[in-house]
Amino acid sequence: MDTFTQISRPLYRLFISTGDNCTMRCDLHVHSIASGMFTVPGLNRICRESYNDPAEVYDRLKRMSMSIVTITDHDSIDGAEALRRHPDFFLSEEVTVRMPSGTEMHMGVYGITERDHAEIQRRSNDFIALLMYLTERKLFFSANHVFSGLTGRRKEEDFHWFESYVPAFETRNGQMWPAANDSAARLAARLGKIGIAGSDSHTIAGVGHTFTEVPGARTADECFAGLRAGCGGVHGVHGSCGKLTTDVFSIVRSLFRDKPWTLALSPLAVLVPAFTVGHWMNEIRFCRKWSSAVERGGKRKRMLWDMDSNFEANWAS
Repeated sequence: MDTFTQISRPLYRLFISTGDNCTMRCDLHVHSIASGMFTVPGLNRICRESYNDPAEVYDRLKRMSMSIVTITDHDSIDGAEALRRHPDFFLSEEVTVRMPSGTEMHMGVYGITERDHAEIQRRSNDFIALLMYLTERKLFFSANHVFSGLTGRRKEEDFHWFESYVPAFETRNGQMWPAANDSAARLAARLGKIGIAGSDSHTIAGVGHTFTEVPGARTADECFAGLRAGCGGVHGVHGSCGKLTTDVFSIVRSLFRDKPWTLALSPLAVLVPAFTVGHWMNEIRFCRKWSSAVERGGKRKRMLWDMDSNFEANWAS
C-alpha cells in the first residue's frame, strides 16, 4: 500500500471503502513455543512460556474467524517459519525494550522482515535508538499491557516516553485485569493513541478470543492503515484470575509431557492457585498505583526529543 493512504484519514476512507469489503479481524498478541523460557527463577531452565505449536495456533485463529494471522513471540520470529507459506500470515514480534529510565517494557512490532527483526533486537536495549529505526521504517508498534507489572518496576517518566513516541496502546489484553484494560483505554483516548487488542494467550484455549477489528480492509497493510486512520476497534474478553490459573495448569501439563522427569515435581502443582492469586493481587496493586498517578498527573515539560504525538504527522514531514 502506498504511504499516502497511511497518513491521511480522508484518503484512507476514500480508497478503502467500508461498504464494499468485509471486516478484517486479527489477534495482535499471540505466543508460541518460540517465546522462550519462563522467566521465574527456578523455572527458567525447565519450563517454557508457551507450548503452543505455531501451526496449531494458525489453525485455531482461522477457526476463530481471524482474517489475518500473526505470532508475537518474545524477541523471536522462529515460530513463523512454518507459517510463511500462508498468504494471510505476516511477521511480528513482542520486543523486550530497555527504557531510558532503566526499566523494561514489552512492545509489539508488526509487519516486519527478518532484517527488521535483527535490527530491532540489536537496538532493544536502547529505546531511543529503537524508536528512530521503527519511525524510519514506518513500522506500526504498540506499548503492550501498559498498566501491568509483568516487566517489573515502572517509573513516571516511562509514561512520558509512551505519550511522546508510541503511536498505539494495547487497550484490551485477554490476560489482563479488566480495570487495567479500562485504564489503558482511557489513557489512549486522552492522548489520542490508537487502541489495539490481542489475547496474549500462551495456551491454545485462549487464542483468538480477544482481537482487533478494522472494517473495509482487505490485506494486512490496509488493516494497519485503517488503524492509523482511527477506523479500528477492540473486541473480546478480558482476563481473570481463574483464567490465569487454568492457563498455568495447562502449561504445567505441557511441561510434564515435554519433560517426563518433571512429574516428580507434580505435588508442587497444588501451589499454582496460590501463585496465580499472588500474581493477580500484585497486578491489581500495580494498576491502581500507576493509573492513579497518570490520571492525576499535570502537564509535563516538553522533552528534548519530542515529536508530534500524532505518529502519522512525523512521516509527512
